[in-house]
Amino acid sequence: MTSPAASASASAGSPAGASGSASASAGAATPPASGDAPGGGPGTSARSARRRVRLTPYWLLLPAGLWLALFFVAPFFYQASTSVQSGSLEEGFRVTWDFTNYTDALATYAPHFLRSFLYAATATLLCLLIGYPLAYMIAFRAGRWRGLLLVMVIAPFFTSFLIRTLAWKTILSDGGPVVGVLKSVHLLDFTSQLGLTGDDRLLATPLAVVCGLTYNFLPFMILPLYSSLERIDASLHEAARDLYAKPATVFRKVTFPLSLPGVVAGTLLTFIPASGDYINAQLLGSPNTQMVGNAIQKQFLNVLDYPAAAAMSFILMAIILIVVSVYMRKAGTEELV
Repeated sequence: MTSPAASASASAGSPAGASGSASASAGAATPPASGDAPGGGPGTSARSARRRVRLTPYWLLLPAGLWLALFFVAPFFYQASTSVQSGSLEEGFRVTWDFTNYTDALATYAPHFLRSFLYAATATLLCLLIGYPLAYMIAFRAGRWRGLLLVMVIAPFFTSFLIRTLAWKTILSDGGPVVGVLKSVHLLDFTSQLGLTGDDRLLATPLAVVCGLTYNFLPFMILPLYSSLERIDASLHEAARDLYAKPATVFRKVTFPLSLPGVVAGTLLTFIPASGDYINAQLLGSPNTQMVGNAIQKQFLNVLDYPAAAAMSFILMAIILIVVSVYMRKAGTEELV
């Protein structure tokens, strides 16, 4: 005979047991979540998610890596192989590890190398002297005209490099207004004494080539400078003025040091392409102002001496790499990376 207390206990525990059975049945019948691997649980899904997160940077780098491999690494090794070949176009070129291509190129075209780096350095300095005040004015004084001035800086990019250089050929022509003004103030006599011009003309002179390089690469100097100047906190200037610093002191102690990353970036973006440029020397210069880019073009397209042209290209690249490495080491690159 069952006691009343036992009956009450049995009747109270019965629903709970039924609920637990239902819950177990439901769990057995529910399919795995969509993010879970078959046969896995939440731990497997979390590991898959972490693996995808780890691989994301590599997937993002893949297009640029393929691009560099196709258009830089492959041509690099091809030109390296070509630079140590010997032979002729009729007999064919073979890899003979002929390193005299390098010594011959240096001996023959040393003036072209020196001229290229001299013109590029002069153009870079002029770009800095012209671009820094302009970038400073746009960053701190332009106000609502800032956008318009920036558009004017990049406006030359709306036309081709070749068209811009040909326009300078017209501007510097012998009968043009620029030559007339310089003649009237006898400035051409001064530049002639410096060896920059000759015969009372600008075209086909070193000055014309440097002017073309300066004009074409000036935006590459202004934009990094503006970006660096625009990020300077205005409160630093106010603090310097509160300490009774003169404007020249504020610029020397605050503005210019903080803009050095832009100066470094701008000089590199200007000097490197200007060193290998050949369009300006071709259109605005003369045979006496040819740069190493013109010599490489001539060896590749006219003389068809591919090993010599490849050796000159590698010498140019090596010199630029050394110069840039030393420059960046001296200037510091913490803000550039």
